[in-house]
Amino acid sequence: MRAIITGQIGMDKKPYLEAAARFAGEQGEALHVYNVGDLMYKEGPDVRPGKILDLPISRLNSLRRAAFKDILADSRDHANIIVNTHATFRWRHGLFSAFDYDQIEKMKPDLFICLVDNIEVVHHRLHREHEIDATLKDCMVWREEEILATELMSRAIPGSRFYILSRGRHAMTTRQLFRLVCRPGLRKVYPSFPMSHVVDMPDVLAEIDAFRAALADHFITFDPGDVDEKLLLDRAIAAARDGKEFLDVAPHVFGGATSATPIRVRIREVLDIAGDIDGQIYMRDFKLVDQSDMIVSYIPELPGGIPGLSSGVERELHHAFEHTKEVFVVWKPKKSPSPFITETATRIFSSTKEALAYFEHNGYFGEKNLFGN
Repeated sequence: MRAIITGQIGMDKKPYLEAAARFAGEQGEALHVYNVGDLMYKEGPDVRPGKILDLPISRLNSLRRAAFKDILADSRDHANIIVNTHATFRWRHGLFSAFDYDQIEKMKPDLFICLVDNIEVVHHRLHREHEIDATLKDCMVWREEEILATELMSRAIPGSRFYILSRGRHAMTTRQLFRLVCRPGLRKVYPSFPMSHVVDMPDVLAEIDAFRAALADHFITFDPGDVDEKLLLDRAIAAARDGKEFLDVAPHVFGGATSATPIRVRIREVLDIAGDIDGQIYMRDFKLVDQSDMIVSYIPELPGGIPGLSSGVERELHHAFEHTKEVFVVWKPKKSPSPFITETATRIFSSTKEALAYFEHNGYFGEKNLFGN
């Protein structure tokens, strides 16, 4: 497959994509990665590192076209390639595109994948790597622009598919990227589960994490928990009540480890994007459902025998049902599910183990026809 990978500035895509290529090699697959930015610097050896976006637009366009020309020539005989680029830039020139349609058309990409990550981490990387003054709000806007522009590129290329994929905080997401490019016939699953109101229940969280990991072992999963900005907002609201000005966030770094240096976030900036966080979660999670073949929802039992059925999970299940997805539910509570669950679910299981046994018996773990639904 031929994939164009986009993502806003501050995503640090290069090491992530190189890790996906190494994983592909471990599976006996050759996955070639082309970093457009590196190739542009190679074409312009006079450009100082980190300063390429300060060039005039005409020179930027010229360098990019030369880089894409090299990619087109070199990748002709490769079965699986990834092109690491951007759909848009918002810089001192304002907002401008980062692609040329004629060259994208010649490349004949099968996939367009826009990577996303927690906004405070993106903001931190952006300021670590560039001399720029951007707020969290700016980064939220840039992310929306990048997603939309990437989707529009895909719509312009007949037969291509568009996906949003979380870069995530652990190496597991590189496996999902590898599968999207090299195992596209695997079923695509949206794992659904309660999030914000079980954050202080470690036993329930452990159940949910085991469920997420089990699905990720067998499917291409688009996990909404890989970007958890709602938790950042909840922490900022609590800190604001205590009169604090800053919030220290200990992010995970790629590969699953925790960074020794916490990220300091201004609470006022987090509160300023409260509406953006909620709006983008709403938009993004429904898009993740839409790009999946099926939804599998885990409903835990909370203290007091209460079903852990959040409003978000209910909406996701109903959205999937209305869009003719297969709807599976792992129902853990002793209390029976309501008709709003039983009448929309394809099948209800009492455990993750039972669900996996059903999927295995019915051939869900294998690959389908390319791009089959």
